[in-house]
Amino acid sequence: MKRLDDFRMNLGREQLVPIMIGGMGVDISSSDLAVEAARLGGVGHISDAMIKTVTDRRYKTKYVKAKQALYKYVPETDDKSNVKFDLGHLAEATRLHVESTMNRKVGSGQIYINCMEKLTMNAPKETLKVRMASALDAGIDGITLAAGLHLGSFALIEDHPRFRDAKLGIIVSSLRALQLFLKKNARLNRLPDYVVVEGPLAGGHLGFGMDWAKYDLATIVAEIIQYLNDNKLDIPVIPAGGIFTGSDAVRFMEMGAAGVQVATRFTVTKECGLPDDIKQEYFKASEDDIEVNEISPTGYPMRMIKSSPGIGDGIRPNCEAYGYLLDANGRCAYVTAYNREVAAHPGEKRITVMDKTCLCTHMRNFEIWTCGHLTWRLKDTTVKRADGSYQLLTAQHVFEDYQFSTNNQIRLPEPEPELADSAA
Repeated sequence: MKRLDDFRMNLGREQLVPIMIGGMGVDISSSDLAVEAARLGGVGHISDAMIKTVTDRRYKTKYVKAKQALYKYVPETDDKSNVKFDLGHLAEATRLHVESTMNRKVGSGQIYINCMEKLTMNAPKETLKVRMASALDAGIDGITLAAGLHLGSFALIEDHPRFRDAKLGIIVSSLRALQLFLKKNARLNRLPDYVVVEGPLAGGHLGFGMDWAKYDLATIVAEIIQYLNDNKLDIPVIPAGGIFTGSDAVRFMEMGAAGVQVATRFTVTKECGLPDDIKQEYFKASEDDIEVNEISPTGYPMRMIKSSPGIGDGIRPNCEAYGYLLDANGRCAYVTAYNREVAAHPGEKRITVMDKTCLCTHMRNFEIWTCGHLTWRLKDTTVKRADGSYQLLTAQHVFEDYQFSTNNQIRLPEPEPELADSAA
């Protein structure tokens, strides 16, 4: 039986282990995780979600505090159009995070940045252009465009000197979305270097409606590969969502995939940016604990653990400090929902908002626990301690389990010394 290591992912001149760790924000796909993926010969992602919060925490900058001070008033209106990001600060924060990550890179792999188009920031085109250009300036190996259709994104950086040098990839969930992108970008004479095909079992925001369960990743991947072959388009296809074992990955490689993108199993690694106590919540989750809901202000369905503290929490919007999801008109669906509930419950100190959540605040504080559909299987990938907690894994252990496993097997880690001692 073949192993994933029997294949290689060809991205331009690069020959890589066909494992790409997907981008997860805010700083869940951390620099540590991305650097380790590159060291092992695969592809790792960092995320540009709430990049100013990330740099404030990691590098002791004061970007969030400065923005909050600039907009310290608290208007009751839904209109936040005058709350703007300092694009110079945004560029600085992006360059700082990328440069700091790339300076640590070793090995033959690559490090990309996951660039979320739904971070509209009250100036969608301007902020997206700054984030992409700044990442390229700072030496990122590639950019993966996520959370959107990306139709005009390549054009924003067509004048950048690294436009044809860096790897540029897109995430789609259907053949139709890919066709729209290719048609829109035909004039640029610049195909994407890879296409991540994200299926209905992926974590976080989904490219499907609430009828996601009727779709199947393998079917979508087969359609896209057939289309590319029929049209003689040499674009590597990378399936994502629900690929839990190396054997799962091999099945896609045998279909003609270039590699696979995985993320869920890396959420419980030591290198992942989630706090350790929340990693335990991922381990403990049952299948019934995972839901797809519509509380994201982006309009996309979102998969998460339903005990996430941010669900139903009527926290006051803090667009003055964050505001990453403000649309081009300075509005956010959560702000509207919050003000509606305030008006309906005058005088109450704390309200509940069930239909939307303040995604900026709660993702920043790790209070929305986004996850893949198969998160409930994580407990079977490690050792349970005598106290009921689960041993965290290393990114190398998970990476190599994908790389070398066969027969749908998952290799458990060696018990840590203190665990062995307590069991004796």
